[in-house]
Amino acid sequence: MALRNAVMAALLEGEASGYDLAKAFDASVANFWMSTPQQLYRELERMEVEGLVAARVIEQERRPNKRLFSLTEAGREAVRAYTAEPLGKPSVIRDELLVKVQCLDAGDIEAVRTAIGERMEWATAKLARYERLRQRLLDGRSEEAYFAEAERIGPYLTLLRGMSFERENLQWGDMALRRLDQRSAALRADG
Repeated sequence: MALRNAVMAALLEGEASGYDLAKAFDASVANFWMSTPQQLYRELERMEVEGLVAARVIEQERRPNKRLFSLTEAGREAVRAYTAEPLGKPSVIRDELLVKVQCLDAGDIEAVRTAIGERMEWATAKLARYERLRQRLLDGRSEEAYFAEAERIGPYLTLLRGMSFERENLQWGDMALRRLDQRSAALRADG
């Protein structure tokens, strides 16, 4: 999947500045795509040249002018074409923490333990952000009411997937730390 597809998905919410999109990529879109602001701005420029997005300038006093981007009809057609494409191979895990875990028997177990704990803290913080977003999307409604009434349900479905991913990160981290504790206790008993 290309960054442009994630940008187009974010712009389905409506017109946004590059700054707004960077915040969306750090919050709501983070449950399925990560990007740096620099990558995002470069992609927006390419997409504008290709006619997928249009920008309008908002003049501001005491600040640089703001550019607001929106999908063009060509951009909406690109979204339709993208969603019709067959999926490629399923995504794969590329996670430095897992490489360190793979090496922990020959490495620094305490450093790996710390890294697992940090990952769990990160997952907990992301879950809290995702839950706040979920509450904003529901706006007091039940999930059933949301699915029946909302104009767009895709953002909620991807949010649920992101929440599930972070919960699984916490479950795995908890299990891994328990196993490391058991291993350390067994080694102390033998040693």
